[in-house]
Amino acid sequence: MSETILPLDDSVDNEKRPQFGTRLLKDDADVFKHNACKTWEHTRKRKKPSGAGQRILSDAREVFEFNAWDHVQWDAEQEQAAQAAVEQNSTVKMSEDQRERFQSDAPKFWDSFYGIHDNRFFKDRHWLFTEFPELAPMAAGEQSLPRSIFELGCGVGNTILPILQYSCESQLKVYGCDFSERAIEILRSQPQFDGKRCEVFVMDATEERWQVPFEADSQDIIVMIFVLSAIEPSKMQRVLENCYRFLKPGGLLVFRDYGRYDLAQLRFKSGKCLEDNFYVRGDGTMVYFFTEQELRDMFTKVGLVEEQLIVDRRLQVNRGRCLKMYRVWIQTKFRKPL
Repeated sequence: MSETILPLDDSVDNEKRPQFGTRLLKDDADVFKHNACKTWEHTRKRKKPSGAGQRILSDAREVFEFNAWDHVQWDAEQEQAAQAAVEQNSTVKMSEDQRERFQSDAPKFWDSFYGIHDNRFFKDRHWLFTEFPELAPMAAGEQSLPRSIFELGCGVGNTILPILQYSCESQLKVYGCDFSERAIEILRSQPQFDGKRCEVFVMDATEERWQVPFEADSQDIIVMIFVLSAIEPSKMQRVLENCYRFLKPGGLLVFRDYGRYDLAQLRFKSGKCLEDNFYVRGDGTMVYFFTEQELRDMFTKVGLVEEQLIVDRRLQVNRGRCLKMYRVWIQTKFRKPL
């Protein structure tokens, strides 16, 4: 995913990396003083902060101490700038013929995507069990209990493979589907894939009736991570209706996806907008950017009950190039009533 580079604070940059080499070390005891954090452990490649996302930037001079900061508050000026950027890149919409092409050929574009990237697109979602402990292996005394998990848009296994790798549950059954035949092929070829406990298949989730290898009201958990955003907005409600149909009473739907004004949205050029907040990337795949209320309305409309709905606003930084990048994701948990 391409990212937008936002303007830097020159005062912070100069404080961090002074010009002309004027910061002199006078005492060996001061060697770590300038960049030392008050309470944080130094790590260069920390992508998901520990402590349930509690790395808060309280001093702008420390912005380049870490790769990411949590719960970043936007001021009115930054919000207005984001709105202006979206208005500019969405003024010109694609033609009806272009929209039809990208929507009808979505599986082909995803096949091409995975054909190019192969299993290099696999990412270790080290945050998976932290953000969604419901997916983590069951406790020792519960490992013999039956459990069924279905992931919609499983790709090459970023979620499924860690579940299979770390779980010793004797009656765990994991299902996964994806638009892309190539993605399913790659997933099945991975050494962590266990065909006895996992069944994956190709399916267009926008179909009115899903052809799946399990019954209605059968799934303990349905997982949707960066998948609903790839679907035409007019078909999203149908997808959620089917999720509700196959969840057990008391079952949980866990969700994470792009939020409105994420830097990926701000970076789009004019002419890439299919409809409001729905764009086509350079590789032909599509992406939508949600608000909290949109998701709440869609999920509750099908009968699901909200347990969590949070906006994850994060400042990511490239310390080598002194770049600031503002990300926005939305994470939810909704349950089917008993």
